[in-house]
Amino acid sequence: MTVNLPSTAQPAYLTVLSEAVAAFRGESSNRPPADAVVNALLQAEKAAKQQRLVYPLQPLLGYWQLCFATGTRKARQRGGVLLGRGWYMPKVAKAQISFNALEGSSQGKVGNEARLGPLLVKFTGPCRYLGKKNLLAFDFTHMQIALLGRTLYEGNVRGGTTQTQAFEHQPISKLPFFAFFLITQDYIAARGRGGGLAIWVREGGR
Repeated sequence: MTVNLPSTAQPAYLTVLSEAVAAFRGESSNRPPADAVVNALLQAEKAAKQQRLVYPLQPLLGYWQLCFATGTRKARQRGGVLLGRGWYMPKVAKAQISFNALEGSSQGKVGNEARLGPLLVKFTGPCRYLGKKNLLAFDFTHMQIALLGRTLYEGNVRGGTTQTQAFEHQPISKLPFFAFFLITQDYIAARGRGGGLAIWVREGGR
C-alpha cells in the first residue's frame, strides 16, 4: 500500500513533506524550515504505526537521492538517542541509494554512493526486505572510489564474498537497516537503525 492522496485531502504533515521535496527539486521556492520537516516525519511515522501500514518491496526499487536527514545525539538520561537538527542535503554534494531485487524474491542488492564534485565513493552489498515490518536490512561488502570517472580503488570490505554469502543467515539485530514508514511514487521516508530520519527523492529516468 502506498500513500498517494490528492493534495486537497492529505494530512498537513504530508503537505509539509511534499513541499520539502518540491523545493529540493527546484520546483518550488516554498521550502519548509527543518524543524517543520522533522515534526512532519515524526507524525508520518506515528500515523504508519497507528494505521499498521504495510508496504510491498516493489515501490522501493530504483534510485533515490537523499533530500533531508537528521542526526542523532545521546540522551543525557536513561540512555538511548535523541534526534538532532535536520538539514537539507546541499546541492554541492549528492548522496544516492538504490535498491534492486532478485526476481520473485525479497532479497536483492543495495547501493549507496556519495559524490562531491569529481569524487565518487560507492558501497554495494546484499539486502533483504521484511515486508510485515517495512524493514530493509542490508550489509555493504564492496567499495569503489573514483575520481573524474577513473577508478582509484575497488575491492571487498567487511569480509566481501564470505560476508555476502553469510548475509541471509545474519539476524536483523546485527545488521544495519531502514524502517520505512512512508513510500510514495516521488519520495520515501525511513528511520535508520541509529535512530535518524531521512527522506529520499526518486531520481527520474532511473
